[in-house]
Amino acid sequence: MPANRLVTLLSDFGLSDIYVGVMKGVITQINPTLTVIDLSHEIPPQNIAAGRFCLMSAYPYFPNGTVHIAVVDPGVGGNRRAVAIAFADAFLVCPDNGLFSGILCHTPVVAAIALTNREYWRTPTPSTTFHGRDIFASVGAHLASGVPFAELGQKIDPQTLVQLPIPECTFTDTGIIGCIQYVDRFGNLITNVPAHLVDGKNWFVKAAGLSIPGNKTYSDTADGSAIALVGSHGWVEIAVSNGNAQSQLQIKCGDAVQIGLH
Repeated sequence: MPANRLVTLLSDFGLSDIYVGVMKGVITQINPTLTVIDLSHEIPPQNIAAGRFCLMSAYPYFPNGTVHIAVVDPGVGGNRRAVAIAFADAFLVCPDNGLFSGILCHTPVVAAIALTNREYWRTPTPSTTFHGRDIFASVGAHLASGVPFAELGQKIDPQTLVQLPIPECTFTDTGIIGCIQYVDRFGNLITNVPAHLVDGKNWFVKAAGLSIPGNKTYSDTADGSAIALVGSHGWVEIAVSNGNAQSQLQIKCGDAVQIGLH
């Protein structure tokens, strides 16, 4: 592994306040040579499920050794643990609240640590409202700069990491029942039905009283019409061509959808 690893940042902090910039300042104070990439800072406030989806979707596109710092942390200052997780090809530094559980569904954990070693915090007396600055950014920067993973704190059983309960899709005699797991900024409704379950089949989605045909691209239907397709993330989604499916269909995260197969 190189001494300097790539660092990514994901949060619900937005860009109108100083929080993201301050985290980058902490990282730069520790090692100004690190490359830092923003995944997103527009996760809806306190929406761990949305952060989970975005982190899971971005994870495969970064080189081995990347340190992902993710902060969607409504329990900041409370009893939830601050943790780091080592995989064979990357690291996560984040609150133990299920934010990383999408990655855990697909990637075995090599080791997990509670971040108890205050030597690598920005301060031994962190703010109770901004662990992104005082713990996660600092620890992530040290890890990316070559500090051994085991030195960051106390080893914990990966089985004790919090899992966010996202329903799995289920099968019926005529198709699949799933749900909406994420809504992107275009209003596209992304389900929990993976692409491989509809590949090579004729299929449609039943939602909001509509039967929405499965197609290939957003332009395969008239403007303002609903369409179902497999998005670049690898999940079945519902969209409206040149429109907003969430507002037009009045569907939200967690709502059930049915996939019909012929």
